Amino acid sequence: MSRIVYVNGEFVNEAEARISIFDRGFLFADGVYEVSSILGGALIDNDAHLQRLERSLGELSMPCPASLKDIAEIQRELVTRNQVKEGALYLQVTRGVAERDFAYPSNTEPSLVMFTQARPLIDNPAAKQGISIITVPDQRWKRRDIKTIGLLPASMAKEMALARGADDAWLHEEGYITEGSSNNAYIVTEGGEVITRHLSNGILAGITRGAILRLSRDTGMKVVERPFSLEEAHQAKEAFVTSATTFVYPVIRIDGKTIGEGKPGPVTVRLRELYVEMALQQAAAQQR
Repeated sequence: MSRIVYVNGEFVNEAEARISIFDRGFLFADGVYEVSSILGGALIDNDAHLQRLERSLGELSMPCPASLKDIAEIQRELVTRNQVKEGALYLQVTRGVAERDFAYPSNTEPSLVMFTQARPLIDNPAAKQGISIITVPDQRWKRRDIKTIGLLPASMAKEMALARGADDAWLHEEGYITEGSSNNAYIVTEGGEVITRHLSNGILAGITRGAILRLSRDTGMKVVERPFSLEEAHQAKEAFVTSATTFVYPVIRIDGKTIGEGKPGPVTVRLRELYVEMALQQAAAQQR
């Protein structure tokens, strides 16, 4: 079955989807996006993703193309039309079509596009085996709290990791890890503390990050939100990443150094179990 996508008010076959070459997303990366996971045909933590979308738009003085309620209805319809049971839904808003000029145009209609991707989220080999990462300098702009579509530096970091035989990259500046190329980064100390960088303009406030920190605290784990150094990462007992489509992935090697016993650690495994359980409960509640 051919995939159906949503483009500015219409559900169309992906082969028929069209965006103007004068769209500012294409010309200036002048746009924001969100990715929501799909389990059991239901969108997970979608309200939180849409609230973050609204914040990102506000930070860029960009109008929202529809109410959040209407956007959610379009999302659900797209999942239904494509019969996606497990995977992700990508949503992108740009400032719209205007003659090329660095200044923000006035009175443009924002563009809204969405598409789904079917993929395994729960039964994923990376979650069972763990991933390896390298660390590279963070070359992104200073407003990483805005989920902008300007992802070339992150893409370059990911490509550097693959070229060196690793799965992903963690970014660092001034000797401290900021986050992963497309995820939030964590370590677990010998004392069992879960450490991840505090929220600021320097990292994205991950929706999965927020859920994982709540689950950690609810189960009695000690969470410390602060920067951690490259040295701390190399010496960690466990390490992991979180994102909407990976949930929780164990990190078993950093810059070629084995982390812990070289396999997913108990804290990481437990947090993934807790998150999957929570997500499945959300999905079941939406199907009632």
